[in-house]
Amino acid sequence: MNLPSLDLLEALAETRLLAIIRGSDPDACVNTALTLINTGVTVLEVSLTSKDALETIRRIAAAASGSAVIGAGTVLTEVQTLEALDAGAQFIVTPGLAPSVDTASRLGVPLLVGALTPTEVLQAIERGASAVKLFPASLGGPGYLKALRDPFPDIHFIPVGGVDVDSVSSYLQSGALAVGAGSPLTGDAPDGGSLAALQGRAASFLRLTDSGLAESGLAESPRTVAGGSAASGRPMEERQWTS
Repeated sequence: MNLPSLDLLEALAETRLLAIIRGSDPDACVNTALTLINTGVTVLEVSLTSKDALETIRRIAAAASGSAVIGAGTVLTEVQTLEALDAGAQFIVTPGLAPSVDTASRLGVPLLVGALTPTEVLQAIERGASAVKLFPASLGGPGYLKALRDPFPDIHFIPVGGVDVDSVSSYLQSGALAVGAGSPLTGDAPDGGSLAALQGRAASFLRLTDSGLAESGLAESPRTVAGGSAASGRPMEERQWTS
């Protein structure tokens, strides 16, 4: 049973944070994921550029046992897409309009597609993106996201690339569904660094997602996504994928 795109969007609307894990130590990547989940970050992406990424995804998915939504990132090819899904990934993230986009779309898999320009945004949606990963977001900052939201008010954007504690609130106030954070959030934890420090950073990011919503006025109403209801926060059941 596939994870519906709406479930992914609701999960992102609930936490407002996508944690991106990329590291050289598989055990440390697993521990990073579990620490994030225990801290309240429940939507995670494991980059396929990580060492033994597929096995890492498999281990995290098994350990999380439905308490988080686990995706695969930096997915470029059809083969990588199928391998990631077989490993337990529940959604696919691409840095751009790669062949993996068409594979995931064909299979009905939730999909975050990297795009920067208006033309790329349109192409991403036309090819099946559940939401657009605005990447690299640092090139334009929150002001650029706000400008994109004017012609595309119904498209969900997740800025990724250079998102840190100083910019989280601004991106949310500019209309982001959620923000994606890699090293500013995970630090050196995926390479064996301090999990205590990771926990502190995660708590800071989560506080900022709440404060950013409060300042924008969105925190006073249910967090909704187009075509659905307020995010339920319910555990995601185990899904099986077929190609």
